[in-house]
Parts: sequence; structure tokens; C-alpha cells
Amino acid sequence: MFFYGQSVSLLATWIQKTAVVWLVYRLTGSALLLGVVTFVSLIPTLILSPYAGSYIDRHDGFKVMKNTQKASLLQAGALAGIVYFGFYNVAAIIFLSLAQGIINAFDVICRQSMMVEMVDDKADLPNAIAMNSTMSNMARVVGPAFAGVMLTTLGEDFCFVSNFLSYLPVLFCLYLMKINPRENNVPVNNIMDDLKAGFKYITSDKEMIGLIMLLSASSLLLAPFTTLMPIFAKDLFHGTAGTFSLFESAIGVGSVISAIYMARLTAINKLIRVTIVASLIFSVGIIVIGVAGNISFALLGMVVGGCGMMAQSSSINTYIQTHARPEMRSRAIGYYVMAYLGISPIGSLMIGVLAEWMNPRELVAMEGVIGLLIVGAYLFYRKRLSENPATRRPFYKVIELAN
Repeated sequence: MFFYGQSVSLLATWIQKTAVVWLVYRLTGSALLLGVVTFVSLIPTLILSPYAGSYIDRHDGFKVMKNTQKASLLQAGALAGIVYFGFYNVAAIIFLSLAQGIINAFDVICRQSMMVEMVDDKADLPNAIAMNSTMSNMARVVGPAFAGVMLTTLGEDFCFVSNFLSYLPVLFCLYLMKINPRENNVPVNNIMDDLKAGFKYITSDKEMIGLIMLLSASSLLLAPFTTLMPIFAKDLFHGTAGTFSLFESAIGVGSVISAIYMARLTAINKLIRVTIVASLIFSVGIIVIGVAGNISFALLGMVVGGCGMMAQSSSINTYIQTHARPEMRSRAIGYYVMAYLGISPIGSLMIGVLAEWMNPRELVAMEGVIGLLIVGAYLFYRKRLSENPATRRPFYKVIELAN
């Protein structure tokens, strides 16, 4: 039921996401405002994720998830109304993007932490996480493609209204699901003590904090390349909304390829190796996009970059969920979400500013080179870590989660 409902909603979410950035760029022609829209939609995740993780650890996560979906329904309805009635106010779009970012700060952590409660056999947890990622990335492939057709035939308002309506099947499916509330939800410490305990736990696990720092650097300096895709589509390759949706779909195709691989991965001890290889692939793909002289080569780079980006985040997510202590899982996921989604708006804003006075091709290629340096720094960190094994914490095995 979760898979069915979220599949519909995520498809519509990507349709709207594609429509929003295209609408803002069509109205303003500003790379800076593209960065601002992305910034406000994700910056709440950076600020609120640790708090959201602690909050969800103290409450019924399934109930919180249903409430966040209701709030998303209202936000999507307001945005659909603005566009449908032709109230093209960029400030209002930015405000509603900020509201959605606040909701998502709680919703994403809920959906991630609920995986372990929806899977009966905990040995299947890595596959369930990968299946969830596959669902998300299939929506990323199909959604922009649908958006391109809708934008050119049915209009922008249809994209926004469809996202609003998509929350109805989500809520229907959630209310059909039967999940027992977690035990020990009664808070013992105050929220500040929980935040401190979560931070202490994350920083004491040297393997986990290393992965989170790697993901943070990638989110800040590599992932924001997607912010410039409207510029590549419209200005560099002289395309239309359909070209932009094709770029987004190419990134999604690469993500699906790696998601299928992750769904078949059974050896948990390979997650670190997968993360390193994926990070290298991610960087190479971005370099290819930056140096591409034609649209076919650029699409190839987007497929490769999407493959590396998804595999990197999915392998780190799986590692955290299978190694974190149960009572710390939501808080650990909170820091993962902060690194994955919360850091990227700063990078999006930064790349939007730089693109105002720097060649977008050179800027994206430079991101890829920086990505290779980040991987090198992480390998050096792991080498130092292996020289001091006493600094590592024992891994929390999947079999222990089952108990």
C-alpha cells in the first residue's frame, strides 16, 4: 500500500518540480532565482532534520507521516490555485516552496525510518530501501517526461493540479495500512538532551560520520549541477520545456540503473566499496556534462551522473539504517537527510550566483573535478581510520535489528 500510494504521489511531485523551475525561469530568466527557489525548498531540511529525527523518535512516526501528507495536500492545493488562476507571483511561489520544505523535513525522515517497521524480515531491509529508491527514481524518469508533454500541450496549471490530486490516493493507502505504534515512545529526556545524544552518537561512530561528511560535500558541491539544467536546455542547447524534461529524465534513468543494482545487493559489507565507486562515477558524469559539445553527449553524462548520485546516497542510507541502534535510528537518519537534502540548497544558491558571471559549462565541469578531490579526501580519511582501528565503533549488524 505504501508503494502504490507513494508511486502516484512521487510521479506528480516530479511533474510539479519540473514545472516550477521551468515556470520561474520562464518568468524571470534568472539563474539566481532558480537557485533561490531550490534553496528555500530544501534549507528547512538543513535546519530542522536533527530536531525532526528526535521528534519522530519520541512519537508515533506513522501518525506523523499521515499528518505531513495532509499538510502537503494543503500546500499543493494553494500552489495549484495560484497557477490555475494566473497569479504568477514569484514571491508567492518561493513562500510555498519554503512551506513544502518545512513539511518535507519531517516527512522524509518519517518515510525513511518507517522502512524498518514495514519490513517483517529485517534481512530484507537493504532491498526494501533500494526498492523505495527505485520507486523514487522511476518517478524521476517518468515525471519530467510527462511534465514536458503537459507543459507543451495542457499547460502549466495542469501540472500543479495533478500534484494536488495525487495526495488523495496517498492518504487513502496510508489509512488502509495497519502498522502498530513503536514501543518506548514515551519521552524520558527533553528534546535538547535528545539532540545532544543524537549528535554524540553520530560523531562517535567514525565510519558513519565519515560517510555523512562525504555525502555532505557531494550535496554541497556536486548535486547542485541540476539547478543549471534549465540553462543548459534553453540557452546552451536552444531547446524547449521538452528538452529540459529530457535532461531530468536522463538523470532519472541513471538513478534507476543503480537502484536496480542496489535492490539486488545482499552483501552489507560491500556498502563502503559501493559508496566509493559510486562517488567516482558521479564525478565523472558531471565532468562529461560540462565538456559536452552536443546534446547526446550531455545526456550520456546525465545518465552516468544520475547513476553515481543515486548509488552513493542509497548505499549510505542503507549503511546507516542497518548499523544504527534502533533507539537512535530516526536521529541518525535525520543527519543523513540533512547531509543529503539539507546541504544542497546552499550549493544551489551558490551555483546560481556563480552562474551569473561564470560560464555554466566550465562551472559544471569544475564541480566534477572537485568531486574527484572529495573522493580522494575520503580515501585518505579511511586510510587514517584503518591505521587506528580503536577509533571505530562495532557495527550494528542487521541480525541484531531482527532481534
